[in-house]
Amino acid sequence: MTLAIAAVLGGLLLLIVSADRFVDGSAATARYAGVPPLVIGMVIVGFGTSAPEMVVSAISAAQGNPGLALGNAYGSNIANIGLILGLTALVSPIAVHSQVLRKELPVLTAVTLLAAVQLQSGRIDRLDAWLLLAVFAILITWTTFQGVRRRTDSYSTQVAQEVVTHTLSLRWAVFWLVAGLILLVVSSRILVWGAVEIAHEMGVSDLVIGLTIVALGTSLPELASSLAAVRKGEHDIALGNVLGSNLFNTLAVVGIAGAIRPMTVAPEVLTRDWLVMALLTLSLFAVGFGFGRPARINRLEGAALLAVYIGYMAWVAAVTLHGGNFG
Repeated sequence: MTLAIAAVLGGLLLLIVSADRFVDGSAATARYAGVPPLVIGMVIVGFGTSAPEMVVSAISAAQGNPGLALGNAYGSNIANIGLILGLTALVSPIAVHSQVLRKELPVLTAVTLLAAVQLQSGRIDRLDAWLLLAVFAILITWTTFQGVRRRTDSYSTQVAQEVVTHTLSLRWAVFWLVAGLILLVVSSRILVWGAVEIAHEMGVSDLVIGLTIVALGTSLPELASSLAAVRKGEHDIALGNVLGSNLFNTLAVVGIAGAIRPMTVAPEVLTRDWLVMALLTLSLFAVGFGFGRPARINRLEGAALLAVYIGYMAWVAAVTLHGGNFG
């Protein structure tokens, strides 16, 4: 048990560091290749910040622990909105300026509804997984087209400033792109092994470990980048990090895991985990468009998002402690 805990803590630490270096390297490499800032922010950085969830879920599914993969994806989505945007808004209210990000809000809502349709069957098979990956490919293509065509959005301006501020030489950019990816794989393998061992020792399901410990750990890079962005007044980057990550998690992370190994889904995933994820997504949709009020997440709303996340974690813990282990 001690070794498993050490593996989880060490794996998470290495995962956070490697994800940060991978994002820096991939963004800088894309800049040298002449990729538009909007594409860097929404596609390149999106891949980078979701890389921990992708690698962890792929390894989990390959090793026969698909519950860990699904829990990681949905738990990260809940943490991204409830914990990350909640804490970030408490530090500084998040104003929504970007028209591109407003277009992504209904897309994220629709994708969340698609997840519910698939979960109703109690199983995510390979056909479901390939559908998720096909939708993901369409969205990436659409986003790239938007990024090439629209170069004056406030989000792209903020991303361009960040890329220039954290510039690397081409040699170091490529180095960290490759080294960061290798470290991501190594740290993810360590983390998955430790998480599975802890689940077995504690007698809880892979799903619960994925929803809690693993999801929180793989969301830490987004938390750090969002807090840093909002302190600089780059509110669109803070929101863009979360929107991009949640789209990647719902489509690519679950899609990759399901394509590797079809998974049985417990009913509670739909009635508890998806429900909380959907409610948080709808609240983000309402805040993002304003509907007659300024489009921003104020401190009171941030506190409400954080309270939902804490309440959700307490719900999972209470059910688990009372023997209702799912998956």
